[in-house]
Amino acid sequence: MSAPVPPVFVRVVRGGLEESLHRGHLVAARPDGTVVAALGDPDFPTFLRSTAKPLQAVPVVSSGAADRFGITPAELALMCGSVSGQAFHVAAVRSVLRKAGLGENLLACGVHRPSHRPTARRMAETGEPYQPVHNNCAGKHAAMLLLCAHHGWSPRGYTAPDHPVQRLILETVARLCGAVPGDVGVGVDGCGVPVFRLPLRHLARAYARLAGPDRDPALGDDDRAALRRLAAACTAHPEMVAGDDRVCTEAMREGRGRFVAKTGAEGSYGIAFLDRGIGVAFKIEDGSPRALDPVVVEVLRQAGALTGDQVAALARFHRPEVRNHRKEVIGERAAVLDLGGTLTP
Repeated sequence: MSAPVPPVFVRVVRGGLEESLHRGHLVAARPDGTVVAALGDPDFPTFLRSTAKPLQAVPVVSSGAADRFGITPAELALMCGSVSGQAFHVAAVRSVLRKAGLGENLLACGVHRPSHRPTARRMAETGEPYQPVHNNCAGKHAAMLLLCAHHGWSPRGYTAPDHPVQRLILETVARLCGAVPGDVGVGVDGCGVPVFRLPLRHLARAYARLAGPDRDPALGDDDRAALRRLAAACTAHPEMVAGDDRVCTEAMREGRGRFVAKTGAEGSYGIAFLDRGIGVAFKIEDGSPRALDPVVVEVLRQAGALTGDQVAALARFHRPEVRNHRKEVIGERAAVLDLGGTLTP
């Protein structure tokens, strides 16, 4: 028997006519794992990709490494982020490594052009080479190296699944998602470290715990304190969670502390509603990144986490224009999912 066709999340329209559809799955949950809303399959197997970064950063706080090395809130937010390679991101990555007494030559995340287009253009014009510190995952890797320094582990080979830092991270992510390590599927992420696969409802639960750690008596005190601190860091420094003119950062700027929003590759996303202890996770089934921005803003709108004026300020993400090569507007991308008021406070 074939699985039900998931609902359409985004329509791409050209000349007023439908051209493409992006379907998806969404789950909203409480910290104890209770599902409060779902579209599609709440158990859809999903690689967490970079939505896991706030969870992976928990040991930096709970182990005492953040306090030992004087890590600032902005640097904690960087460790949760998929950064754009802007100058302030690069400076923060270098600061974390310097505090740990480590060189940036140890970063094993690989090299790509900065996601921030003006930065990439400037570097291309001046001939400045792209470096690992410009990688989207440089903050996460700096956090892993910081943990190595704190625990006395060799940083060599820190990306391997059997390295102590990766075993620690797997255990942490599994625990926060309400799973056990043996139930977590493991692949290799774009930056070379292990990446985790779980049913989507587990990611929603983890984001609910990020949103309301004190609402779940099953969480340990160290996890609670770390999640509170990381959520506060992300909302105070949204520029470190992504970068200028990206939906995570711009939505959190408009949201003014009401939620944490975090992207992941291949159409994965997590939102932690801090004022109500609810976590939302969704996955665009075909993995298309062009469907993410409209869905993020629409979910926040339907949840009442953004005012009408704030949604209007995010129009370039909510209803992105489709333009031809002459820069003429010939269509749009629009989110069409309907949560039926299930997330309205």
